[in-house]
Amino acid sequence: SRSKGKWSLQPYAGGVVSSITNTGAYDLDDGTELKKKMTVGYIIGGEAEYQFAKKFSVAAGLNYTTQGCGWDDFSYWEDGVRVKIKNQSDILGYIKVPIVANCYLFKGFAVKAGVQFGFLVNSKFYAHGTADMDILGDGVRREVDLYGTVDMKDQYKKFDFSIPVGVSYQFKVPITIDARYQIGLTKLNKESFVGVKDSKNSVFTLTIGYKFAL
Repeated sequence: SRSKGKWSLQPYAGGVVSSITNTGAYDLDDGTELKKKMTVGYIIGGEAEYQFAKKFSVAAGLNYTTQGCGWDDFSYWEDGVRVKIKNQSDILGYIKVPIVANCYLFKGFAVKAGVQFGFLVNSKFYAHGTADMDILGDGVRREVDLYGTVDMKDQYKKFDFSIPVGVSYQFKVPITIDARYQIGLTKLNKESFVGVKDSKNSVFTLTIGYKFAL
């Protein structure tokens, strides 16, 4: 119900597709260019909404979001061993506080915009590799999995400010689908270096929530 003066609470969860702007491709020693690509993450949280008019409301939320940026897979030879590297990505975890205004155009359909405060809680560079090696000494090469993570938290600023804009639809049952694009406005990287300058978050989220009246 969207009766004037009513409060509601909505827990939600969903998926994230994201990238980091102004983080370009980088070149390997052999001249191979690895292009940037988007990464997939998740979001979980909830929000409280106050309906101050029949068609207008304001909502404040709290969520945890994983986002970041990835690069192309590649392979190389080292000491006669072929190494394949894939799923390279910087994964950033944020606690976020969105505050948005909703305008209900018809039925359960709303457009929304607001402000969002993000606080970085973890950041890691991740890569998964495989190598064809004779690990048993019998002359047979076998594929060996190689995993690696590097803590990148000191490379990024702790605070992020963004503008969320989006749409949502609430069905007759209290299930809501919400799509938002978060426009990052603050610089992420503490220092600029080759290929990275004034990087900002670019994040799309799609969530499903259950709204109930308080």
